[in-house]
Amino acid sequence: MSDTASFPDPRLRLKRQAAEQAVNFVQPGMIVGLGTGSTAIFATRRIGDLLRTGELTDITAIATSRNTDAEARQLNIPMMDDTMPQSVDVTIDGADEIDPFFQLIKGGGGALLREKIVAQASARVIIVADESKLSDRLGTHFPLPVEVLRFAWRSQAEFLESLGARTSIRKNSNGTTFLTDSGNLIIDCNFPGIPDPRALSLKLGNRAGIVEHGLFIGLATDVIVAGTDGTRHLQRKPPQGE
Repeated sequence: MSDTASFPDPRLRLKRQAAEQAVNFVQPGMIVGLGTGSTAIFATRRIGDLLRTGELTDITAIATSRNTDAEARQLNIPMMDDTMPQSVDVTIDGADEIDPFFQLIKGGGGALLREKIVAQASARVIIVADESKLSDRLGTHFPLPVEVLRFAWRSQAEFLESLGARTSIRKNSNGTTFLTDSGNLIIDCNFPGIPDPRALSLKLGNRAGIVEHGLFIGLATDVIVAGTDGTRHLQRKPPQGE
């Protein structure tokens, strides 16, 4: 079956191209972070295929969500325990929005807390995406997820609204309240663009009750983006103000 027939949605085909190119950076002996979402899962599956055929050996992985962990185990990828006793050599993950300075919005899949923990423990963070994820300013195309404790969550919603966001509690497709792997809520925040992601990140990080937020600042080292004109490997420029 042709690639086009396998992926009638051209965006899926682009996602797979970006993810599989990123897997070329995985070498034997590495500790690998496995990302969450519709793009990163292609990288996990590619790693599984390479291990099965013997083209890749001697890696250990840590997953950024329960869903990714379950998929990796089905593919017989050796998994590190959740205490993460070693640092990570390379993490391959997706993003919901990427600005020119590799500042990201992540958390569309609800795994932002574990994703950030793994990213901060990684020597290299490779973000894979199709070209629709590129943005001149974060918040233009995707809401900012903010993970909050269930206790007094309305207080956090009011705080986020005071910063200029329109907020909504994330729901599952059946209308029930979405809960993260850690049992927390996600408030999705629609900002009219975020002019200073670093400053907003600091404000959110200082607020009690906010467990984590989806602004990933200074973590991505590489972006592999697939578009109609091919796949590009971009490397990080210093964020504004550095």
